[in-house]
Amino acid sequence: MSEASVRSSFMPQLGVVTRKMRTLYDARLKAQDLTLSRSRLLFYLSGREGTTQKELAKLMEVEQPSMVTLIDAMEKNGFIRRVALSSDRRSKGIFLTDRAREQTAKLMRLTDDFNELVLAGIGDDELSVVCRVLQRMSDNISQAD
Repeated sequence: MSEASVRSSFMPQLGVVTRKMRTLYDARLKAQDLTLSRSRLLFYLSGREGTTQKELAKLMEVEQPSMVTLIDAMEKNGFIRRVALSSDRRSKGIFLTDRAREQTAKLMRLTDDFNELVLAGIGDDELSVVCRVLQRMSDNISQAD
């Protein structure tokens, strides 16, 4: 394949793979009664309990109103709780409930299985090259902002 052909087919192929991965992962999450947004929040909180809504919105790269809606829904469903922080009573830290911790453990197993499926037959050397390419693309996008 020529360099021009590789360059012209890369982005569409990346888009197709991304959509396929998301569709498959979404279906597996739905079976666990989760969404991609909720699972991402569980992952972020599992290592950062006590983080504020504002900090979570920044980490997850979502708008503040979207984060409030997500946190409200997860609190209503018993996955998280808001706790006033002693440093600033107006700020609330977000914490996982026991139910959420159990769900997060299942989610991690589901994600590990998903990754094994998607990456089957791909060697570490190939993945290393892809990771470097994706990081460079991310850097290029960041510089363009």
